Amino acid sequence: MKTTTLKPADPEWIIIDAQGQNLGRLSTKIATILRGKHKPSFSPHQLCGDHVIVINAQKLFFHPTKHRRKIYVKHSGYLGHLKTFSLQSMIDKKPTAMIELAVKGMLPKNRLSRQMLKRLHVYAGAEHKHEAQQPKVLTVTK
Repeated sequence: MKTTTLKPADPEWIIIDAQGQNLGRLSTKIATILRGKHKPSFSPHQLCGDHVIVINAQKLFFHPTKHRRKIYVKHSGYLGHLKTFSLQSMIDKKPTAMIELAVKGMLPKNRLSRQMLKRLHVYAGAEHKHEAQQPKVLTVTK
């Protein structure tokens, strides 16, 4: 008996509007699409996911007290170099980094995840530069 694996098809381009969406629910949907688990030809050892464009990253929905409670931590490896950022400062400075960090944590920790993250394109506003790829609109329910 031979085990056959399908060749991954050409990736599609999917656009998701993040306005009014919850960060966790949105990022699980994005991670599923990047990984390719929504396709019948899914293989965990192949790059078979699609490109995902996320617009309006600055308009995510958060609980009112989440702006104070949520803390992002970064450490350089040297003693005393622990840096913390609140959610509000991330929204002000880098609104795209919130989605990228959430999706990165949901992907497997291997070489494929770095290739999957290259297929994630996050924009703070409503404009993006991928009109030539003719992305399909995907609506994520709350």
